[in-house]
Amino acid sequence: EVQLVESGGGLVQAGGSLTLSCAASGFPFDDYAIGWLRQAPGKEREEEREEVSCISSRDARTYYTESVEGRFTLSSDKAKKTVYLRMNNLKPEDTAVYYCAAMRSGYCQPVDYWGQGTQVTVSS
Repeated sequence: EVQLVESGGGLVQAGGSLTLSCAASGFPFDDYAIGWLRQAPGKEREEEREEVSCISSRDARTYYTESVEGRFTLSSDKAKKTVYLRMNNLKPEDTAVYYCAAMRSGYCQPVDYWGQGTQVTVSS
């Protein structure tokens, strides 16, 4: 059974930092792409989740959406089968439910598995 278990969300003031963790199990970690998407308040559909960052197993590159470039860092611990999203200089517009995602193809889309989500709230 595939499991993606997130932790590390919370409430933080603008300019602050948080680190999200995603512990993966039930699939070959090295072969899948893995990353984070977020769903902002008012966005109800899964299709409205925004890609934040992803590590592709196909080219070993890490991708970031433009709005988080330079502020967020995605890293992976293969021994622990865990990925971390370090978020610095957080802004109110980063407020969202953050979902860990795993992609069987090794590319950053489409998502095959989702975590349960963790809330990140940034106050101004």
